[in-house]
Amino acid sequence: MMRIILASASPRRKMLLEQIGIQAEVIPSNGEETIRETDPYKAVEALSRDKAVSVGERIHIQDQREKIVIIGADTVVAFGNTILGKPENQQEAVNMISRLQGKVHQVYTGVTLILGGLGEERQITFSEKTDVSVYPMSEQEIQDYVNTGEPMDKAGAYGIQGLFAAYIQEIHGDYNNVVGLPAGRVFQELKRLTHGGKDND
Repeated sequence: MMRIILASASPRRKMLLEQIGIQAEVIPSNGEETIRETDPYKAVEALSRDKAVSVGERIHIQDQREKIVIIGADTVVAFGNTILGKPENQQEAVNMISRLQGKVHQVYTGVTLILGGLGEERQITFSEKTDVSVYPMSEQEIQDYVNTGEPMDKAGAYGIQGLFAAYIQEIHGDYNNVVGLPAGRVFQELKRLTHGGKDND
């Protein structure tokens, strides 16, 4: 069995990997999640690459005497041309959900896979987008949801797999991508990477 490392502390991402039969060791990246790009695709790809590379450097991936795959991932919510990260406080969470309610927004997840060990290192970076439509919400509904505390560690201030499911009207694209990892695409790209696929960077 190849050693697989998830460069994220997200229990949701670990769960999604387990769902497709991948048992991953968790070694979170210690770096700051700083968004440096305005384009959502580029932003999540850069963040995922930072996480994977950080962990690869920490474990000296090229020097390992076994094959290792590191999975780095990051998710952002975008409304219009604005990227919405994780809210810093309850008021910011209220503001974010107020913008999303009754409208369609996008969720982007970037993933970087690094295959290393035995003196070898190859890398794939990709991203997925899902369109999410939210039912109209009253100010009280928004406040009540924020008061649950659920939005505080989530991009865009909501968790689709949690209480916010009550307000999801429609999804176009990969549901798992909104949870935090496009599991099917990850599985396919892992096959390509570990069976001799070429870098795309």
